[in-house]
Order: sequence, then C-alpha cells, then structure tokens
Amino acid sequence: MSAPVFRTMGCRLNAYETEAMKDLAAQAGLENAVVVNTCAVTAEAVRKARQDIRRLRREHPDARLIVTGCAAQTEPETFSAMEEVDAVIGNTEKMAPETWQGMAADFIGETEALQVDDIMSITETAGHLIDGFGTRSRAYVQVQNGCDHRCTFCIIPFGRGNSRSVPAGVVVDQIKRLVQKGFNEVVLTGVDLTSWGADLPASPKLGDLVMRILRLVPDLRRLRISSIDSIEVDENLMQAIATEPRLMPHLHLSLQHGDDMILKRMKRRHLRDDAIRFTEEARRLRP
Repeated sequence: MSAPVFRTMGCRLNAYETEAMKDLAAQAGLENAVVVNTCAVTAEAVRKARQDIRRLRREHPDARLIVTGCAAQTEPETFSAMEEVDAVIGNTEKMAPETWQGMAADFIGETEALQVDDIMSITETAGHLIDGFGTRSRAYVQVQNGCDHRCTFCIIPFGRGNSRSVPAGVVVDQIKRLVQKGFNEVVLTGVDLTSWGADLPASPKLGDLVMRILRLVPDLRRLRISSIDSIEVDENLMQAIATEPRLMPHLHLSLQHGDDMILKRMKRRHLRDDAIRFTEEARRLRP
C-alpha cells in the first residue's frame, strides 16, 4: 500500500488546508488514495479540476479518488457523477477527523461517498491548526474563512460559507509555537481577511489582531498580511503600518477593477477614488 497523493488547486488557503488534510489522513491511516482539493473561483478552474481528476485516475487506476474543495462544495453532483470519482467531501467535512477515518476504511459506502453539507450553516472555523506550512523561514496562519459579502461575480461565499474568525488567543498561541520552531516570518491568511473579528465578542478588527500579535510575540521577526479589502481597513491597522517595523511594508489590495460603473455592477463597496486615497495614505504613513 502507498501513501495518499494530494493535488491542490487554487488559493493559498486551499494549500494550507491540504497540509491539514495530510495530517488528518495520516492519523486515520489512509493509504492508496488520491485527494484532489479543487478550486471554483472561475469556470475554467472547475474545468481544470475535472481534467486533472481524469488524468489522476489514469495515473493511479487502483487508488480511491476523493474530491474536495470549493468546486466539490458548489457542484457536488458534477463530481459525484464522474466515473473516476469514489467520494466527494465538502469544505467543512474535509477538516473533520471522522471524515478521514471513514475514508481510510476498506470500503466507501453510499453515506461516505457524498458528504457535502450546507456551508452557510457553519458558524465556526475548523479547529485543526497546523504548525509549519510554508518555506523553512515563512509560515502561513489561517485566521479567517468565508465571506459575508455578495459581489455579483463571486462564487466564493457559496464554497466557503459566511465569515468566521479564529479567536485572537488561538492565533497568538499558534504563532508562538511557530516562532519556537524557528520560523522568522508569519503570513496571516483568510478569504476576506479584513473582516476578521466581526463575529467575535466585542467585534475586534484586523488591526487589533496585528497589534496583539506583535505585542505578545516579541520574538517574531516579521509579520505579513495577505490580500485585504482596502475599504475595510481599520485605524489600528493603519497605525501598525505606520509604526511597526516588524509588519512588512507589503499590501495586496483586492480591487477587481478601476471603473466606477463596473465596480457598482459588481457590488463592490469601494470606488476608484477610494482605492487611490488608500494607497496614497498608506505610502504617506510608510514611504
């Protein structure tokens, strides 16, 4: 019997969750399986997932083939109907130990073959945190999942559910462990990172989390934040950009377009001038 093969498509968060699934599959004793963690951000991504599944079946004819990820969550029937596929599991189920215990069994019955629940009913992030995903010096920490916004072009909320935040204390404890393991840099990741905290008691903001990490983990050399929505950035995050040398001067803005009419049709919450004002202010604070 051979160790399972994992194929990751799409975003950094998917890559993070693949590492968590590897841990869960190993603990369950899963062998001779292929796990495809799909993306649904575009129709092309879904097409590519189907293509990869057919290729992987040819390469591993005797393995059990398990499909998960956002495309599996949004189009479970599409993938369960593929003759190459043995099981389809949703984005919530893929982070549950009992799912992988079932997958490790010798036989996948009808109950196990399709496990995709209503993602909108999920109110908490998965509890499985991993220590050390990334390069030898940089680790990624998931602090948020899902999205409460409904931009007209975006399928992600239907694959990821509503916004859920990892409590600050849990994040700090994980980063402390990563620093103890020798990681010099931590990157905070999420689906809608700047919405972090809205579902937590007292509704803290991302800037509060950044300040808390830098204060409570003094040995962390570098903290980086991934893609943010500039219209949601809070005062404390701007203060951190201005005053905290350990917060990296790197901002990836989710802007989508530069035309106000297109942005309105997309139901984005910023206009072109909002983005320009934000970048000018960020550069003023951190030249």
